[in-house]
Amino acid sequence: MLFLALITGAATILAAPSGAEPQPAPPPGPASEVGTVRVITHQLQPFVMSTGSGELTGFSIDLWNEIARRLDWDTEYLGTDDVRGQLVAVSEGRADIAVGGISLTAQREQQFDFTQPTLDAGLQIIVPVIDTRPSVPGLGGYLDLLLSKTMLIWLSAAIVVSVIPTHIFWFIERRSETPVVSRSYFPGIFEAFGWGIGSLVGRQSAPATRTFTKALAILWGFAGIVFVSFYTANLSATLTVTKLDAKITGPADLYDKSVATVAGTTAADYLRSMGVEATETATIDDSYELLRDEGYDAVVFDAPVLRYYVAHRGEGIAVMAGPVFQDENQGFVLSINSPLRKPINQTLFKMREDGTYNMIKEKWFGDDVATAGDVG
Repeated sequence: MLFLALITGAATILAAPSGAEPQPAPPPGPASEVGTVRVITHQLQPFVMSTGSGELTGFSIDLWNEIARRLDWDTEYLGTDDVRGQLVAVSEGRADIAVGGISLTAQREQQFDFTQPTLDAGLQIIVPVIDTRPSVPGLGGYLDLLLSKTMLIWLSAAIVVSVIPTHIFWFIERRSETPVVSRSYFPGIFEAFGWGIGSLVGRQSAPATRTFTKALAILWGFAGIVFVSFYTANLSATLTVTKLDAKITGPADLYDKSVATVAGTTAADYLRSMGVEATETATIDDSYELLRDEGYDAVVFDAPVLRYYVAHRGEGIAVMAGPVFQDENQGFVLSINSPLRKPINQTLFKMREDGTYNMIKEKWFGDDVATAGDVG
C-alpha cells in the first residue's frame, strides 16, 4: 500500500505545473497566424467606394489595406447594403471585421469590440442652396403676393383712412363753380375716393380747384408718403422674418421641417430622441435625392460624409448648415474578444506615430477634415 501511495504521489507531482497556471493556446484565426481576414463593407463615400475596375477605394479601405500590409494579412472583401448588415455579419461570424464609417456607440459596445477610433466625427446638417438672384415671379407668385394677409390688411387700412378725406374733398369741391367731381353723391363720392387713393399712393388723379382742397391735397400727399413708406417697411420686415424662420443653423431649427436621414444610423437615433420627425431612407443617396428633387429642408448624417458630398457632388445643390454636433468617433468593429483587435490597434498607433495615418486622412478629407474640433 505504501509503495502504491508513493507511486501515485510521484505521478501527481510530475503532472502538476512547476510555476503559474498553464496559458490557453492562442485562438485560431488570422491574428495568431498569417491568413485571410474577411472584411465586411458597405459603400459610403468617402469611406468605401468602388472604382471603375470593380476594386474598392476610400479612406477606410486605404487605412485597412495599410494595416493588413503591415501585418502580412490577406483580405477577402465582402459586401452588404448598410451598417446593420455589417454588424449582423460580424455577430454571426460571417465576417471577421466591419470596416467603414461606423460610429462607435455605447449600445454597440455591449455586443461588439471596437478598434481604436479611426476618425473623430459627429453629425451635421446640409440644406439646399437658395437661389438669391432676382427673378420675375410667375402668375402664381403674383397672386400669392396680391392675396397675402399683409397685403389685404394694408389695403383695407388704405380704404378706411381715405373715407374721411374723400368726403371732405367732395363736400367742398362740389361747391366750386367748376368742380372736378360730380355734385351728386353718386358718382361724386367715387370720383373723390379715386382722388383720395391716388393722393395716398403719391399720384393725384384730379387737380383741386379750391384753396382748401388744394391744401388738403398737399397734406394728404405727405400722409401718403408716410403711409407707403410704413407699408413698405412692414412688408420687408415680414418677408425678412419669414426667411429667418426658414433658416436652419442647428438641430433646434429642425422642428416642423422636412428632414431626411438614413435608417438604422446614429443620426436617425439622435433625431428620434429629439422628437424630430424625419424620413428615414435606405441609403444616404436616397436622402440626397429628397433634398435635391423633393424639396426637403435638410439632411442630417455623419459630418465627413456630408462634407464630401457637398465638395464633390453637391456643388450648387447643397451647403453645410451649422457646426458639428453630437460628437462621436468612428472605427472598425469586431466580435467580442476577437484576436484581431490587439494587433490592429498596435498597428494603428504606429501609423499615427510615423505619420502614415495623417497622410491617408489628408488624402480624403484635406487639411480641414470634418471633425468636432475644427468645424466652426
